[in-house]
Amino acid sequence: MAKAAWKRPGSPIGKKGARKANPKYKRRSRQPWSEKEVKQLRQLAKGNTPTGVISLKLQRPPGSITSKAQREGISLKPVNRSPYNRRKKAARSR
Repeated sequence: MAKAAWKRPGSPIGKKGARKANPKYKRRSRQPWSEKEVKQLRQLAKGNTPTGVISLKLQRPPGSITSKAQREGISLKPVNRSPYNRRKKAARSR
């Protein structure tokens, strides 16, 4: 008789947490931040780098990136985009 799907090895059903044992973006979770890492976070945020990419580069979870940026006063919003209601309307020619 066949095993239930959640009892089969390699089946994702019934598993909790990350699929990998030690993914790259969680290797340094719960570790103290060094000055070098904070400086790199500032530089990446200034260059409009997405949070997911920053987390891969610093090998920390995206949640820790956002919380550290908030504590340090670093804005992760892209600076090259204007809000939706402030965009210039294109001149319509008829």
